[in-house]
Amino acid sequence: MAKQPMLKFVDVARVMPQKRAADARREDFGEIYAEYAAEKAAEQAGRCSQCGVPYCQSHCPLHNNIPDWLLLTAEGRLQEAYEISQATNTFPEICGRICPQDRLCEGNCVIEQSGHGTVTIGAVEKYITDTAWEKGWVQPIGPSVERGESVGIIGAGPGGLAAADVLRRQGVQVTVYDRYDRAGGLLTYGIPGFKLEKDVVMQRIDQLRDGGVEFVMNCNVGEDLSFEAIRGKHEAVLIATGVYKSRDLQAPGVGAEGIVRAIDYLTASNRKSFGDDVEEFDSGELNAEGKRVVVIGGGDTAMDCVRTAVRQGATSVKCLYRRDRENMPGSQREVQNAEEEGVEFVWQTAPKGFTGDTVEGVMVQKMRLGAPDASGRRAPEIIEGADYVEGADLAIMALGFEPEDLPKLWGTDGLEVTRWGTVKADFGTHATSLEGVYAVGDIVRGASLVVWAIRDGREAADSILEYLGEEAAIAAE
Repeated sequence: MAKQPMLKFVDVARVMPQKRAADARREDFGEIYAEYAAEKAAEQAGRCSQCGVPYCQSHCPLHNNIPDWLLLTAEGRLQEAYEISQATNTFPEICGRICPQDRLCEGNCVIEQSGHGTVTIGAVEKYITDTAWEKGWVQPIGPSVERGESVGIIGAGPGGLAAADVLRRQGVQVTVYDRYDRAGGLLTYGIPGFKLEKDVVMQRIDQLRDGGVEFVMNCNVGEDLSFEAIRGKHEAVLIATGVYKSRDLQAPGVGAEGIVRAIDYLTASNRKSFGDDVEEFDSGELNAEGKRVVVIGGGDTAMDCVRTAVRQGATSVKCLYRRDRENMPGSQREVQNAEEEGVEFVWQTAPKGFTGDTVEGVMVQKMRLGAPDASGRRAPEIIEGADYVEGADLAIMALGFEPEDLPKLWGTDGLEVTRWGTVKADFGTHATSLEGVYAVGDIVRGASLVVWAIRDGREAADSILEYLGEEAAIAAE
């Protein structure tokens, strides 16, 4: 009888891929986790209980067939595992690296609930697809039939790229417009290399380009090219711009030199990793080397900033967050990694202002958690008389992002937005108030996860294909 490859969670402990030592990883922007060996990947995949109701799958925004590709990995059938994984996820190697699995699939693993430690789903997902690229199993995009219809996609982030992949595989002509000089959006310029090395992103973009997707870069819609011109060129348009407008803090001294936006700081660092000339970095404006750094915020962007500052050679890095560890929005795994690398978290604190024409310190208010608010979260309250000044040479504002005013920016009448400024789109079809125009990702949801943008992009592509089919049928009548 063949040996049972699964249900090993009782006898086999949960083991993540080996993590590089904190002192070593502080010195570069390489990813911090090593790759599983084949035997270890199969062993860890074999811990899956193959439960009848896979909560890991139901709590994955893409509803990935996780138990199936874990079983195939445990049996050593890696190419089949990759094909199952790729069937529902355009970028599994990216999700395996940056998804907050502790809040999604792994956080809802049945054996985790029973106290045996979750299956290392993300690490296995990364291993499967990295192996697929290495072995040449990732096939080029080659539609069997070319179609005459074209779709314009505004935004080359994960939502736009996921839609481009689905549409191009069906033979649709796809053009992607983006404001940056490289595609990828936040995957390229927002997320640091220690979480997502850039060649991982670039190989997918190369696959799309080689498959016939046209990229129009350095294109600011509304300035270089009008939205109406894009609509006139294509049968359908997808808005996938993301949200890049940083939330501001209204406080004394906020205009001082040395107070910078997280997106500017991270973009400069990522550009340097490509070998670009970045004047703001070289001048020291967006470089933490030799500085006391204070990052304000508690989300994943704040985690990216503090860990980047460590690698740039900051003398100290502190993160101010108004709630406690249990109530912060960022990944707990990222907090642990940051602490290992020397970041100090100052919980239940908020900025009151800044000192110096060139920032010298952050005026800090101490907070406590009061009664729950309408959402059920305990609201922070100021502790009177407990203010102090935290010395700082660089203050990075990581308070989240808001949508740009697209109707005004693009001079577009009829594009409906919500009271939060996000584009109003149908939750099922992703259709907007404009005929043939769809919208996905953060510009609809507000700042959210990459995996949700991928899901939106794939769903919208299906809706666009249906729309193009209806349009073709009408034209043929």
